[in-house]
Amino acid sequence: MTVFGTRPEAIKMVPLVLALQNDDRFQAITVVTGQHREMLDQVLEIFDVKPDHDLDIMHQNQTLTDITALILEKLDQVLKEEQPDIVLVHGDTTTTFATSLSAFYNQIPIGHVEAGLRTWNRYSPFPEEMNRQMTDVLSTLYFAPTPQSKANLLKENRPEKDIFITGNTAIDTLMDTIKKPYQLDCLANVKPEHKMILVTMHRRENLGAAMEEVFQALLEVVQEKDDVEIVYPMHLNPKVREVARKILGNHPRVHLIEPLDVTGFHHLLNESYFIMTDSGGIQEEAPSLGKPVLVLRDTTERPEGIAAQTLKLVGTQSANVKKTMLTLLEDQELYQTMSQASNPYGDGHASQRILDDIAYYFDQTLSRPADFEI
Repeated sequence: MTVFGTRPEAIKMVPLVLALQNDDRFQAITVVTGQHREMLDQVLEIFDVKPDHDLDIMHQNQTLTDITALILEKLDQVLKEEQPDIVLVHGDTTTTFATSLSAFYNQIPIGHVEAGLRTWNRYSPFPEEMNRQMTDVLSTLYFAPTPQSKANLLKENRPEKDIFITGNTAIDTLMDTIKKPYQLDCLANVKPEHKMILVTMHRRENLGAAMEEVFQALLEVVQEKDDVEIVYPMHLNPKVREVARKILGNHPRVHLIEPLDVTGFHHLLNESYFIMTDSGGIQEEAPSLGKPVLVLRDTTERPEGIAAQTLKLVGTQSANVKKTMLTLLEDQELYQTMSQASNPYGDGHASQRILDDIAYYFDQTLSRPADFEI
């Protein structure tokens, strides 16, 4: 059984769901919580995934407590009905943690896809850091995307025999979507000879002053550089949109657009000069496309990209964000170093490795499958 509920989870779990459905070794059961609704449904529709169960928990002004309580209540009935041999969860959302707790209460093994990511700061990012740590406490199998993720799990005394290095399923999805033709209408007003910077920003810890600082830096850079344009697909959170429109809404080379579907967004990534984000998934995807990433956070659970020099942590202070943007725009040697770095996060075959690892756990194969190697 796979369980997920947000757009980022769906993007990373869809290739695993499709692989399960096409593998005779498994009977696949797909459950969505609906923690996100419109954005989740958009991904399901694109990949033609039809859930067997939809908990449909989302409601206006939902809190973390609401999400957790509703999933525990509704998923318990599904688990008792379906009796899966293993429940697969992904990453670090509240859906992930609540599902793991529910599976534990029902004494069902848990497989954690994208296990072992850490900042070691319980409030950064919040609540994701503790969601993933608590999920790993409850898990039976650990599908670590990188050797560093495995090392983090070993530091916490997780059994090495239960840890498999698989690469990240995000790259599986990217390899599929980027092949598909897509017309980016949102770039109609962006001059092709200009440098287009793609921005995403939405995390809870960045709401308010931090977001205002970053947006002010964006505005100052585009005012100073005539050949720079910024494209910002606005998150649906009204607080994010209010700040974006207030600071960025009146400049002709700043384009505030609606969120794209996953295929369109991956093509937008590919068209960018570089990317600025507080997202986790984009830090993994961009290196496959040769795009430098400035991470709008003080910490990252993906240090492999920092080591590979494809990511740079810039925080949210306006002066530092502006300075780093200008450096990357003007220093071609730095740009080439960041854009040509190898991707440490995956090769497009993570889902198949996970299925082979599960088969090995259930004694369907004798030899332990090979780990992903960078």
